[in-house]
Amino acid sequence: MADCPTIRRCAIYTRKSSEEGLDQAYNSLAAQRDACTAYIASQKHEGWTLVPKAYDDGGFSGGNLQRPALEGLMQDIARGEIDIIVVYKIDRLTRSLADFAKLTDVLDRHNVSFVAVTQQFNTSTSMGRLTLNVLLSFAQFEREVASERIRDKIAASKRRGIWMGGHPPHGYEVKARKLVVVPEEAETVRHLFDRYLELRSVQLLRRELASSGRRSKRKVLQDGSVVGGVSFSRGALYTILKNPIYRGLIQHKGECFPGEHEPIVEEKLFSDVQRVLEQQGPGDKARRKLSSPALLKGLVFDAQGERLQPTHCSKGRKKYRYYTSKSLLKEGRQQATSGFRVPAPDLEMIVIRSLAGHLRKRQWVAALVPGPGDLPPALEKAQGIAVDIERQPIMNTGMIGDLVTRITMDKRNIHLRVNRDQLVALLTGRLPEDAQSPLDSLPLVIDITGHLLRCGKQVRLVVDETGDQPYSDPHPRLVAEILRARRWFDALSSGEVPTIAALARAEGVSASYISLKISLAFLAPDIVETIVDGMQPMSLTPERLKKACPLPASWEEQRALLLA
Repeated sequence: MADCPTIRRCAIYTRKSSEEGLDQAYNSLAAQRDACTAYIASQKHEGWTLVPKAYDDGGFSGGNLQRPALEGLMQDIARGEIDIIVVYKIDRLTRSLADFAKLTDVLDRHNVSFVAVTQQFNTSTSMGRLTLNVLLSFAQFEREVASERIRDKIAASKRRGIWMGGHPPHGYEVKARKLVVVPEEAETVRHLFDRYLELRSVQLLRRELASSGRRSKRKVLQDGSVVGGVSFSRGALYTILKNPIYRGLIQHKGECFPGEHEPIVEEKLFSDVQRVLEQQGPGDKARRKLSSPALLKGLVFDAQGERLQPTHCSKGRKKYRYYTSKSLLKEGRQQATSGFRVPAPDLEMIVIRSLAGHLRKRQWVAALVPGPGDLPPALEKAQGIAVDIERQPIMNTGMIGDLVTRITMDKRNIHLRVNRDQLVALLTGRLPEDAQSPLDSLPLVIDITGHLLRCGKQVRLVVDETGDQPYSDPHPRLVAEILRARRWFDALSSGEVPTIAALARAEGVSASYISLKISLAFLAPDIVETIVDGMQPMSLTPERLKKACPLPASWEEQRALLLA
């Protein structure tokens, strides 16, 4: 009697780059699944059996690995629930050679193979891997060439002043793929420029427009949703006042080219407004605050609703900034029964990088924009905002204040309330529709788990591992300590310096000091990588590293000592 074949659990993965046609009863994903199901059935004699869970990514590019179904598949593989991945074609899994290498590494670690039903591969052989690499190289080349052609076409068209699509700005409509002036809206745009030049304040202009009843245009999108018809926000007004389209120009990557469309605002008026914006706008205000910035002034509250005010103290020439509860300022630490004194740089870094991290999440941004056609430009805009607020937070104080309406802290959590309407306006260049349900009118809330931790003589605000983990810059002293220890070890091991005593004389330190610190040259590689990437726990300070020397030889003990 023949032995029963070993059961091989097979998962089918399907993908389609665009969302077009996914609403049909029988779409591309279903066709891929049927072909894969039939192939698995043909291998029943080998013990192949289909797992019931579906892994379908509709509307996701193969150029990266940020796909919900693929991420779920990788998690199930890590749990040992899958033996074989079955795809219709290899490019359904990935079009990137670099991503393929990452996937192959994961599959090898968990003894998982994969099959493309239209292409015969055996990933366990070197020839099979070579064939896959060649095919993926062509798939990646095809994708890159197509992207370059699209980018070149857009750039060439914009240099010729051609409108390249998207939602037209206030004052224009699209006819025959060209921008055409809408007289009533154009009058509103000219009024905005004229009044701003007189008021010299976007905030005053916003209030005046709200009291006079002027609203943005109301528009019905292709999916039936309605946008606009609401009062102008500060962000929307800044967008209009800075937009070179109104001067008759088309902008591309910081350069402006004469457009085919008719200008709404005269060149002199537009230039005068830009000059006043630079003098009076958020950028100038931020520059005036550079000496003592408080990015979150007026936004931070404790769980009882008490505001935390910016404060500082000085030690020598160094200034330490905090956000402090009013009760602590009024009654003092001894008398006050509650309240916080939070290091300002820590809180500002956590808020900025948590907000930037969410702006980089495709699903988070996709939930905000009105329709699928808005998503690609919104994602690009979100990436730009994330980079701006991370690299130049002081210069973007106004934008941060527009987006974050309130920060509430308790002993274990930080809650960021984000202005949904303002964020949608920044991402799409339009004001959002009126709320259709109570949920639409609610602000966005970002929850961060963290707590105050005493590190030596300092108190730091620490984000827990389970919460939003902010990135930070590498600690220069930690990096310097590791580099110095490695330099010392290289000098001794190469024979450049004969003894520790000779090295101590050359460095101007004691031999015992070198014996103590040279163990840092043998730090576990993952600990070194964590420090270089700036991802070490805030509790890992130079003082703590110093006390840990000499380090234990075991990397496991080092991790417990330094990263716990």
